[in-house]
Amino acid sequence: MTDACLAAALPLAIWVYLLLARGKFWLPRTLPPAPGAVRARVVAVMPARNEAEHIGQAVASLLAQRWDGQLEVIVVDDGSTDGTAEQARRAAAAAGAAQHLRVLDGAPLAPGWSGKLWAMSQGVQAAARFCPDYLLFTDADIEHADDSVAALVAQAERQGRDLVSVMVRLSSATWAERCLIPAFVFFFFKLYPPSWIATRGARTAGAAGGCILIRPAALARAGGLEAIRSEIIDDCSLAGRVKSSGGSLWLGLSRTTHSLRVYGSFAEIGAMISRTAFNQLRHSGWLLAGSLAGLALTYVAPPLLAVSGAPLCMALGAAAWMLMTLAYLPLVRFYGLAPGYALLLPAVAVFYAGATLHSALRYLSGRGGQWKGRAQDTRGADG
Repeated sequence: MTDACLAAALPLAIWVYLLLARGKFWLPRTLPPAPGAVRARVVAVMPARNEAEHIGQAVASLLAQRWDGQLEVIVVDDGSTDGTAEQARRAAAAAGAAQHLRVLDGAPLAPGWSGKLWAMSQGVQAAARFCPDYLLFTDADIEHADDSVAALVAQAERQGRDLVSVMVRLSSATWAERCLIPAFVFFFFKLYPPSWIATRGARTAGAAGGCILIRPAALARAGGLEAIRSEIIDDCSLAGRVKSSGGSLWLGLSRTTHSLRVYGSFAEIGAMISRTAFNQLRHSGWLLAGSLAGLALTYVAPPLLAVSGAPLCMALGAAAWMLMTLAYLPLVRFYGLAPGYALLLPAVAVFYAGATLHSALRYLSGRGGQWKGRAQDTRGADG
């Protein structure tokens, strides 16, 4: 076999490894329903900054939970200017559950903290008065299924987990979302295989920040939110701290709890990826170069080899592309999309590579981690 053919075999070898030896990350693992009556004291902490469009639905979904436990909701209004707090109160009043909602006016952002974590920390402090068995960290654009809290608590109790998290079902309403969002979930689980996360003793730790159930004692052992106060990728940082301090994790998907946020264009999704991508690479130029090279070899090389004209290289490339498509297909089907979307993964990978490069350029220009008017990932920034 020539050197060229040996090189052409690399993408195929990568996909054989990914399919067989990376924790079956490509198979959707969903949160099981609660098996019966579930009782616990849960306080949901919802940081919110200019979320008037969605927070009413988010709050109402929590106050309409079907279960036998106690649930209180604390919204921390992080300097909103669009009536976020009022929308939350209206939703609670309409649900006849105003007594279970507390809206806090967030304090000015403290030095060294990211905005979201600073708001969450104030919610955790306020939650202590209820002596909760669990805290639920949830975003203001998440609409929970009516059995969401019961299912999360049941999973924690059934398996003895200290932190249970689900990647909520993201919107796939627009053409841009249908092309790019399943890949976002696919890449996330490839980086953080749920079966490895759930394995006690394994180093891999991860969580999805839109929906995290955690035991207060486990949060305290991990050093509290202060231990990760400046992190942009706060969900996985929190999971890492919990696991390294002896805690047990579980991560999966939800079919019924979903995000209300719709990305109407490719540019909007690109901005979402760009916000954290270079932070994920620890601001390393070497890791950036390696990641871009890895994306090219793993995703772009197979279709190029498949049309290269050299018979053996074409066969190797086609085989790698087939395995890639088979690996991606379960998530495409999870989102209810036509199987043909799975063939787009090479082009989608190019888009993600571009967004990652853009993330690095934003960081170097002092505008990294842009979110709701804040640049949260800049050299020397306070969050």
